Amino acid sequence: MKHIDLAGTWQLSRKGKKESIKATIPGDNYSALIAAGLMKDPYVGTQELDAQWAGREDWIFEKAFVLSAQAANAPAAFINLDSVDTIATVELNGKKLGETDNMFARLRYDVAGLLKEGENTLTVSVKSAVVEAAARAKKLTYPVPTSTAPVSEPYRNLVRKVPCHAGWDWGPCLMVSGIYGGAYLGLARQGRIEYVTTEMKRRGEAWTVSVTAELCAAKDGEVSVQATVGTETVTKDFRLSKGFNSVTIPVVVKKPELWWPNGYGAQPLYDLSVKALGDEAKKKIGFRELEVVTKADKIGRSLIFRVNGRDVFCKGADWIPIDALPARETRVRYAKLIESAVAANMNMIRVWGGGKYESDDFYELCDEKGIMLWHDFMFACSLYPSNPEFLGSAEREIRHQVKRLKDHPSIALWCGDNENIGALNWFPESRANRDRYIIDYDRLNSGVISKVVAELDPARTFWPSSPCAGPGDFADNWHADGKGDMHYWSVWHEGKPFEAYYDILPRFVSEFGYQSFPSLDTVKGYASADQFNLTSPVMEHHQKNLRGNSIISENFSRYFRLPEGFANMLYLSQVQQALAMKTGVEYWRSKRPVCMGAIYWQLNDNWPVASWASIEYSGKWKLLHYVARRFFGNVGVFAYNGKDGSVQVWGVNDTDKPAAGNLRLAFVDFSGKTVSEKKLQATIAPDSAVLLAEFPINKLPCSRNEAFLSVRFEGKGYALENELFLTEQKRCALEKATVSVEVAEGPTGPVVTLKTDKPAFYVSLDAEGIPGCFDDNCFTLLPGAARKLVFSYEGRGKLTATKLQRKLKVYDLRSTYR
Repeated sequence: MKHIDLAGTWQLSRKGKKESIKATIPGDNYSALIAAGLMKDPYVGTQELDAQWAGREDWIFEKAFVLSAQAANAPAAFINLDSVDTIATVELNGKKLGETDNMFARLRYDVAGLLKEGENTLTVSVKSAVVEAAARAKKLTYPVPTSTAPVSEPYRNLVRKVPCHAGWDWGPCLMVSGIYGGAYLGLARQGRIEYVTTEMKRRGEAWTVSVTAELCAAKDGEVSVQATVGTETVTKDFRLSKGFNSVTIPVVVKKPELWWPNGYGAQPLYDLSVKALGDEAKKKIGFRELEVVTKADKIGRSLIFRVNGRDVFCKGADWIPIDALPARETRVRYAKLIESAVAANMNMIRVWGGGKYESDDFYELCDEKGIMLWHDFMFACSLYPSNPEFLGSAEREIRHQVKRLKDHPSIALWCGDNENIGALNWFPESRANRDRYIIDYDRLNSGVISKVVAELDPARTFWPSSPCAGPGDFADNWHADGKGDMHYWSVWHEGKPFEAYYDILPRFVSEFGYQSFPSLDTVKGYASADQFNLTSPVMEHHQKNLRGNSIISENFSRYFRLPEGFANMLYLSQVQQALAMKTGVEYWRSKRPVCMGAIYWQLNDNWPVASWASIEYSGKWKLLHYVARRFFGNVGVFAYNGKDGSVQVWGVNDTDKPAAGNLRLAFVDFSGKTVSEKKLQATIAPDSAVLLAEFPINKLPCSRNEAFLSVRFEGKGYALENELFLTEQKRCALEKATVSVEVAEGPTGPVVTLKTDKPAFYVSLDAEGIPGCFDDNCFTLLPGAARKLVFSYEGRGKLTATKLQRKLKVYDLRSTYR
């Protein structure tokens, strides 16, 4: 099999126009227009609004390629296009190959006899998804509503395109067209391999890998098929008929090393290859047993991920597409985000259903790094049609994606959609005629998605929706906490205080979040200095949640004294976001094994914006991500003001060994003086949470506004610190701290040393304009306890200590107000 790569430079033209520009494939039309100077960057200012016209036009992508006579006469030639976005006709040398209306379904066309010696032309004509969706809406016999955003296109639920391309409450509306993934011409004599999938069964220490190859043969005949897993190879002969065939070869692998989630063990991967018909397919697989335990109990029903016999507390965040402009997505950016997740001690990412089935890079990186995937199918926050055309398109999509992805050890669970059960109650139409829309939902979710998963991937759990109490249970899992997974948005959307996280005892939280603004570095990329005001047009445009800026600023007054100055507002918003997530995660982790998962919304951004993300669009960590590294640590000590009128200190241990050490609990006043201190030996059993200490509120050694609780747990290989304000921070008379900063050269990069004369809270360093991250941030700095921080530089050349010191800005809570 020979592949002729069709990626690279294509020509892009607007339908009805003679002029054309260069377009890079894989890539999209918006990026090509920007590169040609025909569109301003929609991420800057309010220029997103000026870019809407391109989504309402039809576009033609064209690629010319030259073939020899031998190549042109290949008897089993085919065109492969992994993803065409979205409503398109494909032609070769003026001959129509086919049509598509689903960017999630791979296209393959047999082209033997259609190629010619010399120049050939492949043409992909893309209709406007905006116009097509509107046309489909007019043909409906009753409305099928979807959610909207401040800038959005209606009817996004009627076309099989990345839902959030049409705008979301954190993302822009950019209805791009494009060609993504692999684009190539396959030249073969005997045929090709369509898919390779596996099923694994363990018997003792040996695993039988049943390798199934779907083959497209050019003619009838005997064919030898070879399957290799690791060092084990099995070859069998099969008689194939012309066209599509399926063959299975069992391969026994003795004593393979097991694949584990991050923090629980290693991630060994084994090479798998299949050779047949002169073609070869390769992938990597991992050996692991994964069970999703959903058993009825006295509380309701559990939701536990059990890997190789161990119950795993799932720690992580929700994932959205990494860019609204697909041409800007690169393996380097994927790797940085996954590595950042690993650095924050995450072991799970939820691939959200309003995004896309990700690139091969993403899944390979998750396999390599031990990131389990809760994987939604791409249906979100909408009702959907149930006509045969839509369901047929959805089935082609699901079949392709399950076959494509099922062998990744990282995929832990298939989920039918995001919030579509809840959407049944969102719209006047569905509330007035609920039965009609429930039938539509069932036809798609049960009649197509779960049915195909059960056929193609029966060993993996299918979860109907997120949130969901379980199959057949339509409970309100935004508020009901006893069963299944929960989306808990009462703090952000309903305005409840952070302490409302203590009011629920969820089994698994797959969404909850709190917004913040990005750093000043990021804001400078889309706003000029005259827009540095939360209510300026540009700052409001880069806030897609209608009440977002108001919620952030109003909540300052709940916990903090109001900050002065734009930079302090950005900083305090990130402190506030980190505290919100810390409050929920630490409490829920202390409730294991009842609660066994905390996945916050969201990990990343797809453009520069105020959002719930812990990593900014540029890849820069917000303060939340630094704090997440601590609250997701495999061993942790957490303190909170219990609902029963006591201060509680808990130890949590996600490892398989006891965590033993010296625990120091000190009530410290705001001058730095220790008011009261307690020291004890503590041991936290493996895979457990334990109450280490408890202080009745009415018997504290000080008034709640006069001191804070400092916690330190020190054992072999770790020294963990935490703190707890005993009342709202605004009620405390914090003393103004003088924080000294020294920067010196270190063996791996500049080292920053911080000292203070008074307790300084949420001390945060920002290297303005310098890419990279610190090894810690947003912490409490105490007198007599210098902190050394290493900065990992991610730019070009060498970063000197002098340059870092010049650009370094240090924030703390007390310095934000007079």
